Amino acid sequence: MAVPPGPVTASTDAERAMFDFVDAYDRAYETAALEHGLSVAQACVLGRLDRQFGMRELADLLGCDASNVTQIIRRLEARALVRRRPHPDDGRSRQIVRTAEGATLYAAFEKSFAFARAAVANLDAREQDQLAALLRKALNGN
Repeated sequence: MAVPPGPVTASTDAERAMFDFVDAYDRAYETAALEHGLSVAQACVLGRLDRQFGMRELADLLGCDASNVTQIIRRLEARALVRRRPHPDDGRSRQIVRTAEGATLYAAFEKSFAFARAAVANLDAREQDQLAALLRKALNGN
């Protein structure tokens, strides 16, 4: 689901630019996911599996309900992109891992999702540093 194309209320030019950027980012992410036969949610989950996660841990990381993650994992498993395996310390629970096929597909997805790289390439090195600092400040307040 994409972010609305602009704020609901009147806003500053900076807020409008942020909405425009996020909207373009979301559309590019969705396009790249679809090119690889993935939903946005599947691409997001596949990307997070750079290490092993339990279902609850993955749901918490993504800020969603565990039942949603379970459905996404089932679909990814059906395509042999992830698998569940016993937790090494707790045989009652399972961990989710990306398969070799999942890693290959995600690498192809990342390569085709060039939005951020292309956007940053429009800036010189000093501007890139400024942008990174300003985004961190906007997110963290310092």
